[in-house]
Order: sequence, then structure tokens, then C-alpha cells
Amino acid sequence: MNAYDDYMKGIVKPMREELAQNGFTELTTAEAVEETMKTLEGTALVVINSVCGCAAGLARPAVREALQEAEHKPNHLFTVFAGQDKEATAMMREYFPEVPPSSPSIALWKDGALAYFIPREQIENFEMGQIKDHLSEVLDQVCK
Repeated sequence: MNAYDDYMKGIVKPMREELAQNGFTELTTAEAVEETMKTLEGTALVVINSVCGCAAGLARPAVREALQEAEHKPNHLFTVFAGQDKEATAMMREYFPEVPPSSPSIALWKDGALAYFIPREQIENFEMGQIKDHLSEVLDQVCK
């Protein structure tokens, strides 16, 4: 491990904890993603986390608030961290190959398939409340 890796681990620690403290299971290896996804039943919300400002100021807060407000919640909450857990992120993206890679992004998984995807383009340059409302609507539709 070099000084850069140590530095980045310290920087991203609170970014990881923000989701983990809100019930998300962090998948940090390709093996963990594969094992989780191949046995997954029901619904899951997957956040592809990122160090960027739109993840910190928009995506993570919108996800937290949408989950607090949603009448229907997913059975599972997972996160992978783009740019940090590269193999895990690449493996997760293999589960929705029709979607171009983007981070941050939010995927809803239902009954073994991608049910809905919110890419960075629908996060960046939007208000946090708009993203929260969008996700809340999707949660209520997909997780009924």
C-alpha cells in the first residue's frame, strides 16, 4: 500500500460510512458482489458511490431521505464504491450491461433483473429534493 492509497482510504471513509450507517451493505470485492447477486431475492437498491461532489451533496442525501420517506422500501440495500473498489464496481456493472457506466448512480433490482436505473445525468445538476422525489416514486412503484 502506498501513501496515495492510504490518503484516499482516509478521504473516502466518511463517504462509505454515510451509506453503511443507513443500512447499506458495502460490497468491496467482485466475489462479494457475485455471491450477493446470484442469491438475491426480492428487491434491492444499489448505490454506486463516488467521491464526487454530486455524490456527496446530491446522491447520498437523496437516497437517505427517499428511504426514510418511502412507503415501500427495498428488501436489501447495497453499495459499491467506484474508483475505490474497482473490481466490485466492475462486477456490479456486469449485472446491468445495457446501462453505460456512471457514478454516482442508483439501480433498483427486482426479481433477478434491473428494474430501474438513475444515472449520473439524472443526479448532477438537479436539486437534491428532485432526486429524492424521483427515487421515492420509483421505490413506491418497484417495491410494492
